[in-house]
Amino acid sequence: MFTLYKIMFSFIVPFIVLIIVVVFVHEYGHYYFAKRYGVGVTDFSIGFGKELFGWNDKHGTRWKVCLIPLGGYVKFFGDRNVFSQADQEKLLKKYNDEDRKKLFTLKPLYQRALIVFGGPLANFLLALVIFFSIYSFYGKDFTPAVINEVQKDSPAMIGGLKQEDIILEIDGNEVKSIMDVSKFITMSTAEIIDFKVKRSYDELILKIKPNLILSEDNLGNKVNRRIVGIKLSPYNNEINHVKLGPGQAIYHSAKEVYFVSVSSLKYIGAMIFGKADTSQLGGPIRIAKISGQVAEFGLIAFISMMAYISISLGLVNLFPIPLLDGGHLMFYAFEKVLGRPLSQKTQESFFRIGMFLLITLMFFTTFNDLKDLGLFK
Repeated sequence: MFTLYKIMFSFIVPFIVLIIVVVFVHEYGHYYFAKRYGVGVTDFSIGFGKELFGWNDKHGTRWKVCLIPLGGYVKFFGDRNVFSQADQEKLLKKYNDEDRKKLFTLKPLYQRALIVFGGPLANFLLALVIFFSIYSFYGKDFTPAVINEVQKDSPAMIGGLKQEDIILEIDGNEVKSIMDVSKFITMSTAEIIDFKVKRSYDELILKIKPNLILSEDNLGNKVNRRIVGIKLSPYNNEINHVKLGPGQAIYHSAKEVYFVSVSSLKYIGAMIFGKADTSQLGGPIRIAKISGQVAEFGLIAFISMMAYISISLGLVNLFPIPLLDGGHLMFYAFEKVLGRPLSQKTQESFFRIGMFLLITLMFFTTFNDLKDLGLFK
């Protein structure tokens, strides 16, 4: 019984908190723009399946929490689902003039696009707010990264890195903190990583080919890591941790959101072309495991992870895959170019393809999750 409670409070509770927050923010982005443009909202759901509890607001929206906390949805007035492509002529006959004003599918194209884009936008804004809060109230590390040791016969030694080199850039990304080094190496998808270092009074660019080895991360999880073979120390052995003013906090927060988004897209592109490790792609089980582990390191670490998950959710939803927000934006792009919506039959064909891709991805990530737990070899 004690073990069950430990698992629940160590993994399940942090995971549910994380998912509820990022999903609520995502769906609220849709809800906000829908209400702004007069679209009726009948349901605002966190989770799927059987309703656990809920309430109706004065506008007739049912706010509810459902049994399966792996997503959510906003259902619009008159729609069979969140973004129903119902035939407009049938809608005009079915509803009176007052009700037609609340229908999503009868709104101008730009309003529909903003309502759809509102979800991912809200996720990016959540990450921005989290980073801004951390940098403003807790601070950001600006400790320069100095190489304290270069391991013998390592990629770093072969590439020419030396003790006392100060790392300035990695693959064109400015290293402003000793913590940036591991992040930039991990997120790089290039076979050769460019290191810009300061050595005495000279600035050098050295090309390092990292080794990929199976090791444990700081949480004890088995991961394939890109290793160059260096140990770092703070410059002059001094830690420079600074609380930022509003302007700097916004700048560095936006920069972090941009970096994570671009790096994630590069990594996904590399996986598609077989140049990146697909075993690191995980699903809900891995997120639950890591969220529980991160929660043990404290609130700052946990909400930082929440920011990264929020960015990932916003980014993935913008992929041009039917059933995702990006798929609907793709349809609206076709509508703008053609001057009319795609036919119902064409859209349904795209939705079948989208469903196949998402189910395939779900099985793949679940397999990786179970493999990570040691159930498959």
